[in-house]
Amino acid sequence: MSLIRYQSPELTSWPALDRWMNLRDDLNSLVESPFWSSFGRVGQLFSGWSPALDLYQNNDNVVAVVELPGMCRDDIEISLHDGTLTISGERKRETSGGEKSERTERYVGKFRRSVPLPTHVDANKVNATYRDGILTVTLPKAEEAKPKQIPVVS
Repeated sequence: MSLIRYQSPELTSWPALDRWMNLRDDLNSLVESPFWSSFGRVGQLFSGWSPALDLYQNNDNVVAVVELPGMCRDDIEISLHDGTLTISGERKRETSGGEKSERTERYVGKFRRSVPLPTHVDANKVNATYRDGILTVTLPKAEEAKPKQIPVVS
């Protein structure tokens, strides 16, 4: 018995799209391959370690909230350059006296997250706090980027 890949009827009339779908499936299987897991840190694409990041704004600030549980404050680096916020660091493996791990699901190693900011910020007033594994970076908006109330005169 041989298995034949299912193709929806509307895609069979456009063979170029089918080739793209095959390429996508091949790339997905490459990334999920166990071959890469023993290869060391080839890069963030293959490491799987990328902390969750939320970015929101109000009238005065842009705020980034990043989940970094189990990290030391000294292992986190924050930079702001050309309207891009970059947060990087390294989570180190916790080792105890000669114990062999039976199962490891927590990611360790270096990470780097860069996110373009939606508006201009005042780099001199940026504030960062780290508490209970949550990094909060508050970036005050530049005065020219803040909304202004314009009175109507008659």
